[in-house]
Amino acid sequence: MVLIKTIKVLLNRQFPQSFLIKRPLWGTIAFFIILFLFVVVYQPLRIHGARSFSLSFTMLFYCLLVSVGVFVVSSIIKRTNCFSKDDMWSVSKELFSIISVLAFIGITAYFAGFLMEYQDSRWNHATFFDSFSRSVLIGLIPVLIPSLLNIRYAFTPEIFREYQFESQNRHDEKTEKLIKIESKAKKEELSFLPDEFVYAESEGNYVVFHLIKQDKLIEVIIRNSINEIEHQLSVIPYFMRAHRAYIINLKRVISTKGNSLGYQLKLKGTNQIIPVSRAKTSIFDNLIKQFLLSIHN
Repeated sequence: MVLIKTIKVLLNRQFPQSFLIKRPLWGTIAFFIILFLFVVVYQPLRIHGARSFSLSFTMLFYCLLVSVGVFVVSSIIKRTNCFSKDDMWSVSKELFSIISVLAFIGITAYFAGFLMEYQDSRWNHATFFDSFSRSVLIGLIPVLIPSLLNIRYAFTPEIFREYQFESQNRHDEKTEKLIKIESKAKKEELSFLPDEFVYAESEGNYVVFHLIKQDKLIEVIIRNSINEIEHQLSVIPYFMRAHRAYIINLKRVISTKGNSLGYQLKLKGTNQIIPVSRAKTSIFDNLIKQFLLSIHN
C-alpha cells in the first residue's frame, strides 16, 4: 500500500511539458534531425536500404513520414482539453505522451514500409510486430531526450500553503467602486464590485468572468481578449494575471500547492483549480506577501 501511494504521488507530481508537446512543430523538426542522424550514423538494429534505394534515402523517407506522425499526435495531445494546460502538466501526462508518440512511430513506420518494401511480404502479424518494435526502439532516444532534460523536476519537493483572509478589515461594499467591463464590440457591458470577482478565464476570443452574486457563483461571458481585460482590471491592486489564461482575485486565495514549476490555487467560491505559471510564481509570492502585510498593519 505504501508503494502504491508513493507511485501515485510521483505520477501526480508536477513536471515540465516536453518541448515536443509544448511546441509540436519545432519539437518535430528537432526530432527529425536527431532521428535521421542517429539512424544514418549508428545504423542501429541492422537497418538497411529498401529495394534499390540507398540507406540514406531510405532512412530520409522513413524519418520524414514518421516525423509527420509524431507532429500529428503531438498536436492532438497539445489541443486535447485535459492536456492543454502546460502548467498543470504532471509525470503521468508526460509518460502518457511518450507512450502515445512511440505507438504512433511504430504504426507509421509499419505502413510507411508499404511504400518502400515489397507489399506481399508485409501484411502479416510477424512483420507488423517486428517493424513496430524496431521503430519504437529506434525512436525511443529522440523522444526521451526532451523529457530526460527535465527529469530533475520530478523530484522537486512540493510546497503547500494555506491562507485565511476572513479576519481582514474589509471595506464596506458600499464604499467600493463599481468595476465596469466593456466588450470589444462595445455591445456588452458588465458591472461588479471588486469583492464579487473570483477569477476570469480566457476562452478563445472570449473571457469568462466568474463572480459571486447573492452568494451564488455565476458566469458572464464577454467578447474581448484577456490582455484587454487585464488592462481594464489593472486599477485593482489585488487582481493578478496569474497565467496567460487566468486573472485572479488574491483576496479569495485559500491555498497554493506546487513548486518552482508553478502553483495550483484554490479560491474561495469555486472548486476550479487555477494555475499560476512558472514565470508568475515569484510575482505571486511577492504580491501575496504584500497583501498579507497590508491587511495585518
